[in-house]
Amino acid sequence: MRSSTRRWLQRELQWRLGLPVVLIMLLGGLLSAWGASYLVETTFDRWLLDAARSLAQQVESKDGRGHLLLNPQAETMLVYDVADRIDFAVLDGDERMAGRADLPQTGSRQRWYAAEGRAFDAIYKGSEVRIAWVDAGAVGPRPIKVGVAETMIKRTQARHDLLLVFSPLSLVLVLAAYVVMRAVQRTVKPLEAMADRWNERSHLSLDTIPTDDVPRELLPFATALNDMLQRVREVLEREQRFASTAAHQLRTPLTALQLGLARALEAPDLATARAVLHELGQTTQRTARLVQQLLALSRLDPELNKSREFAELDLGELAHGVGLTYQDAAADRGVRLEMGEIGPGRALIRGQAELVSEALGNLVDNALRHTPAGGAVRITVACSPPTLTVDDDGPGVPPDERERVFERFARGASAKDTGTGLGLAIVKEIAELHAASVSLTPSSSGGARFSLTFSPLR
Repeated sequence: MRSSTRRWLQRELQWRLGLPVVLIMLLGGLLSAWGASYLVETTFDRWLLDAARSLAQQVESKDGRGHLLLNPQAETMLVYDVADRIDFAVLDGDERMAGRADLPQTGSRQRWYAAEGRAFDAIYKGSEVRIAWVDAGAVGPRPIKVGVAETMIKRTQARHDLLLVFSPLSLVLVLAAYVVMRAVQRTVKPLEAMADRWNERSHLSLDTIPTDDVPRELLPFATALNDMLQRVREVLEREQRFASTAAHQLRTPLTALQLGLARALEAPDLATARAVLHELGQTTQRTARLVQQLLALSRLDPELNKSREFAELDLGELAHGVGLTYQDAAADRGVRLEMGEIGPGRALIRGQAELVSEALGNLVDNALRHTPAGGAVRITVACSPPTLTVDDDGPGVPPDERERVFERFARGASAKDTGTGLGLAIVKEIAELHAASVSLTPSSSGGARFSLTFSPLR
């Protein structure tokens, strides 16, 4: 992926955190402004309703009709206001009892206040007014209605003052966005610091990075990277040791081949040359066997084999196939290759047929090399637990060498054959890949018994 299309974690965090914070604050400010505006509207409306109800209380019945007990001074006080113009109307049915007969009785933005009355906007005498009407009940034969109208000057000023109260909200939004951006930058900074330290040190070595100052949330990430570095270092060290050992082991047969060719060129007669060529053939076979074992060993890296797919295997069928493969080699050595009886049932495991066959083949090859002519090598399969066993009639392995023979290029002190010293090491690594165990004990004839024990198929 090109860097121009790669995601930026810092920018993504800033958008995902900053945008919701700004939107929430903006929504909160709008809701607060609406709530305050609603409070202003209802407060002014209730003032008008209170004035209308006060007028309604001045209406009394006289001669079967309603009369308003309001002297001129009280009326002057009722309509006086420094900023707004106030008008009122008291109606007996549709007839004017006091005030303005033409005061509007309907308008826009009407709001009911339960039993208190109603308020609405209207145009009266060329000005926008808010009018509140209340029902005073029936004093005479007709209902009494009282209305009070007020222009919008104080109400509008209150709204403007409210906007001034919430005007700093824009500054708060900018400050919140800045705080979120800085917080994200400071949060991402430890990641950048870790990356810088790994980049600086990974060019020089694969040593792990100290995690003492790593934030708790980033500790699993840092630990995983350190674990990966450790595994990479182990793989490289293993490869270096393998390459060094392989070069050392190949040096001897290659030197022998060079000396043999020189001897063949200097041979005085054809018979001597043929004898040298025969030795060269045997050396070439041993070298080919060593290269084959080295290649097999290189394919058994644990990190690379984690992705291998295992399948159900029948150890009885597998052992029979391997036994047939080594029949000719056993006959050439004058050794009997026998198959032991398989117990009741089938020895089923989960594994890779190629690797398990390689392991059993190495055990059989090792047994054939150490068994003298006239002896026997026996392959036995057990079912519970699934086990492959190879017995030989050779000299056996001393107790103090039974662990060491599974190491790479290790050979017993009494070994006389020309093996590579890798066969048993390959067996051990294949066993580890299959979560199996390999053991070495004396056979019934005094030779060696190698057993591969697997976990049963579940």
